[in-house]
Amino acid sequence: MSVKTLFEQAVALFPEFAEMSRVYQRKFFIAGKSSSCIHNYLRQISKLIIYYRGVNPLLLTIEQLEEYMYWLLKNETASQSSFKHLVCGLRQFYAIFGNQPLLLSLPAIATRHQLPVVFSGAEIQRLLMAPGSLKHRLILGVIYDCGLRISELIRLEIRDVDMERHMVHVRQAKGRKDRYVPISDMAVRGLRHYLDVNKPIEYLFNGSEPGKMISRESIRLIMRNALRKSAITKKACVHTLRHSYATHLLESGLNITTVRDQLGHSSLITTMMYLHIAQVSPHAGYSPLSVLYDIPRVGAINQTSYCVSWKGGIDHEVVWSG
Repeated sequence: MSVKTLFEQAVALFPEFAEMSRVYQRKFFIAGKSSSCIHNYLRQISKLIIYYRGVNPLLLTIEQLEEYMYWLLKNETASQSSFKHLVCGLRQFYAIFGNQPLLLSLPAIATRHQLPVVFSGAEIQRLLMAPGSLKHRLILGVIYDCGLRISELIRLEIRDVDMERHMVHVRQAKGRKDRYVPISDMAVRGLRHYLDVNKPIEYLFNGSEPGKMISRESIRLIMRNALRKSAITKKACVHTLRHSYATHLLESGLNITTVRDQLGHSSLITTMMYLHIAQVSPHAGYSPLSVLYDIPRVGAINQTSYCVSWKGGIDHEVVWSG
């Protein structure tokens, strides 16, 4: 699959952006910034270049930048973080390449305290069976099985997966922290088959070029296609797999401190939001219609056994949970 990234689209419209981004990244790395931070900044600048059809961002007026932010609010349902990435990224861009600082303020956006969308066990089953490609099934499967961020998945190297100990080494994740997370026997068997068939180089999941990591855009496209094929209508994205991982672990009885560690959260408060979603006890909330009509409630994920085959079709010996 060949997916043109936002950065590649921006470079096609504004070729000088390729060299400017290299200088930008070099200065950021020297300053000790994370690769994820750099990616987020360049992603937002790329979207700006695409919006103005290749105009150099340094030549845009404050009015044009504000017009773009207004468009984002109306059409893209931009989050607070995306605005921060845009404004902070542009400030750094002007500091490096411009003659004067960017006098652009961050607009006030109401903070939305929304609970994350979570898949049910049956939806996970359908989602992981949807892709026709072994590689694509494993990409979604490993993200869910290990609770990975998309940035962590694309940087996974073959050496990071300990097949014997069933552990995955997540290197330099958010906050520049390493962690180990368990990986299921089912996923390990799938990966062994994948390594034999696809023979990736260095990275566990290569992009279109051997030895190069797969792009975020490619993974997002895999997810969108899987959602469409599995007829899941929830407003979900790749990160929904991570939300589901955390929720399902709590529902299976894992203590919240361990869940925090496996997610790589710095604060337990961040992890605690999943307590509002997970059905962690027999006395958890329920819908009144279920009681009225005596309909059995759907239980936690570990009460639902389902099959996913890495070789195509259904493998009745392979289950996520008992």
